[in-house]
Amino acid sequence: MSRRNMFGSSSGTYNVRASEIARDKHRPEVQCQVYMLDDTVQTFKVFKKDKGGVLLDKVFKYLDLVERDYFCLMFQDDIPEQMRWLDAHKPIRKQIRTGSPYSLYFRVKFYATDPSKLQEEYTRYHFFLQLKKDILEGRLPCSPHTASLLASYAAQSELGDYDPSEHLPGYLQEFRFVPNQSPEFEREVEELHKRHVGQPPSESEFNYLDRAKRLEFYGVDLHYARVRQRGLTHMVTFQQYNHSLSDQSNLEIQLGVTAAGISIYQNGVKINTFSWAKIVKISFKRKQFFLQLRKEPNDDRENAIGFNLANYRACKNLWKSCVEHHTFFRLDTPKLPSRRNMLTLFKLGSKYRYSGRTERQTIELGKEEGNRNRTFNRNPFFRTPSKRYARRTIGGITRDVIKDEIRNEEIRRSLVRQSQSFSAPGLRNINGSAELLERRPPSMSSPTKEIPIRRAWSDGHQSEEDEGGFSPDYITRGKQFKAYSEDGSFTEKSYEVLPSYNEQLPNGNLVADNSIVLIRMKPDEHGRFGFNVKGGADQNMPIIVSRVAPSTPADKCVPRLNEGDQVLLINGRDVSQHTHEQVVMFIRSTRESHTGELELTVRPNVYIPDGVEEEPDFMYTPDNLNPPRPPITSDDALKESMVLIEEGLKTGASLLQFDQLFRKKPGMTCNASRIPENICKNRYRDISPYDETRVMIQGPQDYINANSVNMEIPRMGIVNRYVAAQGPLPNTSGDFWQMCWEQQCTLICMLTTQVERGRVKCHQYWPDLHQTIQFGGLQICCVTEETTPSFAFRDFSMINLNTDEERRVVQMQYLAWPDHGVPDDSTEFLDFVFRVRQQRVGMVEPTMVHCSAGIGRTGVLITMETAMCLIECNEPVYPLDIVRTMREQRAMMIQTPAQYKFVCEAILRVFKEGIVKPLAEFKSPFNHK
Repeated sequence: MSRRNMFGSSSGTYNVRASEIARDKHRPEVQCQVYMLDDTVQTFKVFKKDKGGVLLDKVFKYLDLVERDYFCLMFQDDIPEQMRWLDAHKPIRKQIRTGSPYSLYFRVKFYATDPSKLQEEYTRYHFFLQLKKDILEGRLPCSPHTASLLASYAAQSELGDYDPSEHLPGYLQEFRFVPNQSPEFEREVEELHKRHVGQPPSESEFNYLDRAKRLEFYGVDLHYARVRQRGLTHMVTFQQYNHSLSDQSNLEIQLGVTAAGISIYQNGVKINTFSWAKIVKISFKRKQFFLQLRKEPNDDRENAIGFNLANYRACKNLWKSCVEHHTFFRLDTPKLPSRRNMLTLFKLGSKYRYSGRTERQTIELGKEEGNRNRTFNRNPFFRTPSKRYARRTIGGITRDVIKDEIRNEEIRRSLVRQSQSFSAPGLRNINGSAELLERRPPSMSSPTKEIPIRRAWSDGHQSEEDEGGFSPDYITRGKQFKAYSEDGSFTEKSYEVLPSYNEQLPNGNLVADNSIVLIRMKPDEHGRFGFNVKGGADQNMPIIVSRVAPSTPADKCVPRLNEGDQVLLINGRDVSQHTHEQVVMFIRSTRESHTGELELTVRPNVYIPDGVEEEPDFMYTPDNLNPPRPPITSDDALKESMVLIEEGLKTGASLLQFDQLFRKKPGMTCNASRIPENICKNRYRDISPYDETRVMIQGPQDYINANSVNMEIPRMGIVNRYVAAQGPLPNTSGDFWQMCWEQQCTLICMLTTQVERGRVKCHQYWPDLHQTIQFGGLQICCVTEETTPSFAFRDFSMINLNTDEERRVVQMQYLAWPDHGVPDDSTEFLDFVFRVRQQRVGMVEPTMVHCSAGIGRTGVLITMETAMCLIECNEPVYPLDIVRTMREQRAMMIQTPAQYKFVCEAILRVFKEGIVKPLAEFKSPFNHK
């Protein structure tokens, strides 16, 4: 039978291969070059008609990222100097106008407000790379000291512990940390690097992120805009600001989109912030961007603000950034528009809606993926710009080494954390974590054999063909052991290990005789850790854990805190010479710290009691374990903070904590104050301004004893700005008025009289009523003066003789502070603070505050006003944190325990008596009273 007749007349054929070829001809492939955060370039192939999500999926699959929604791809827009985010729902060819190969950049899109929210260590590593790049390329400005501290963390992460035999002088020359890096900067980084001995890469990178998050422009997506004087005036007056504007008709500003809202910057200085809670609607039309704000009670003014951007594309990019940031950080799930509301989307702006995961969904996903026992191999590696080496690791250690180290050196300096592989979900478990503290033996400094690896994550096996995030990279070859995970499975982790031993103690620790364990935990929703201690110097007994209550943080932390453990250190403080009551106060005071974390250094199972356990007089755990209560609301958090203040004052714990707080921030220098020509400008030899935050006046002699102090009230979206200065001397009065002019200060708060106890505390730097004095090019005239037994109020006219510009300056002087100690009653002081706050309404310029030294009473005033603002926005008040924040900007703020006690009592009074109350807009909806 012929081939033609084989199928007959009713047969048919279909050429599958030809159709496939024809299809592929209509779907040409394009190459996409993606520049990664580690400066490597990877090429991905996609079809030209594919949407952006296809390329994003390929990149995330290559990197093996779980928390992928923090990241995205950027590309150069067709408009010069304008970058855009790749839209996952639009075809790539309609977004990138250039020809193949396309160039894109893998970047962080949403900056987590706190690195502890990042569940995976691998995610934190990419944030670390991004922030290094931001600082190096000038997008994230920071002070020289902060830059050197961050660079030292980066050096620790990259190079490991400082080793004088390996790290010779100038070893950081090949690294680039900041723009215009100098040899002086590198030497400072080298000195700081020496202090980080024992930090594994993961901890160094976490410290880097934790420090970087405090920078003013961290996580700020800046967009340049212009606004008419009328618009800026309205923007300021809407927030009740009394801002004196120049005659410019078209001012250039920057709009910064953040997790908290939209900030307004002028010349790099934040002048206002609109939190998301105050914004009703955001929209744009052509080149105009609009903010519609929530109306305040009894306010009939227009509440819409308009800005002009360079072009339509810039305006739409700003609008999309606002939509994405609000959705990601503020919503539980993206809000997709319904059909009923579709028509309203076209009135102003665009129909675009963010459809990715929110931060909450990303965190939940990270926790779910973490429970699947994915382990980031932190076998240390050494990264340099030109080559990669295996980093030295800290492995197991012999019993004799541990004993010798503990016997020969102080605990805190001789013990460093054991290098380990972290399991997701995060760096530290919320209930607590523990690490075996060991000292690295000298033999571990030798280099180890290297083998290439391409995977960032290990699922229990490894091959050279696996693709991953670090490519190419190196991992230390070493012995492998199996670690038992919480879900009952075994995972392989690669370490270089020395011969070691395992001894299981009742609490599950792998420890040696006489070894030390570090245990971390956070309090439960009731603020309790769940354990009792007994002993103390007053009882001639060591501090021993006498009871651990079930289902409490002390019971749940891994490894568990056990009865019989001896407590050696509490948050790094040696407790061997403290009484039982003091130890209990140390434990309780950690709840008031910024992190709320309790860190115990214990010697496990030193004392295991027989028979009935003796309980201490003070019960630190609850008498009965009630079912969990509903989550603490903002109202409850504020009330509980007041309870802590009251208890701390009664027991003396607050003053003890105050005494332990640093007076001068470690690492801060005051070199300018010690220059010979500046010494005579200091009233007191031991009171000097930090170089980093000192106010500099114009001219060849730029020194004055004053610091900028900024106190942020995040929930209100404001920053109270101050200049904390010493009382002027006869030879610095002209500098003082020059500083007032250059800083645009219109309010001076003076908290001292001129003479106290026969000593001159402050020179009269102002003229008498209706008199005029001149300092250089400034003429000061006293226009009005009103004096009472407690206060003095003066109005000055300050004229710049060079420009004929005149400004009004108000001086408010508090006269009722006694010559010695503090006031017996806070009534008059609180009256003065309220008058100051009324004068500050609508003011964005810094307030000049001075007493005699510019630290004691000055710190009391700033603390009091900050606490009042926190109460008004229904936030907890922790006075010690306020003092710490001030001392980070000027040394020794609040000088004596008596001053600290006075301001704590004043804070309690305004809250208890309802003198200051939470504003209605910040009250919790769960509390109806």
